[in-house]
Amino acid sequence: MHGNAMPDSYVYVTEEGVTRHYADGSVEALAWEDVVEVRVVTEAGEDVLYILLDRDGEGCVVPRSATDATFLARLRYLPDFDLDRLTLAADSTRDGAVVVWRSPDPPSALPDLEYD
Repeated sequence: MHGNAMPDSYVYVTEEGVTRHYADGSVEALAWEDVVEVRVVTEAGEDVLYILLDRDGEGCVVPRSATDATFLARLRYLPDFDLDRLTLAADSTRDGAVVVWRSPDPPSALPDLEYD
């Protein structure tokens, strides 16, 4: 068999939300109207991750390698979203997680995420 290996996941972006399908069959999905926070996670030698969270701290992890102009354009619809802030965080050489956007009406507290 010829061709590229099956990716470990793929991402769909629609007007309604974002969905990530994993090779093991699991799925993460989040409606745009439920997004209350966007985080960027950087780690040397790894793909940059965009993490979209809802009020319960559940969400969808989107690797930068799986994004396109549609994803970035849709983020701009979030109130006062700053694409330059997202780009600066994603291009950072420092390891860590940065909140690049939070809803003007966020929940009282979102859980901190731990990364191995």
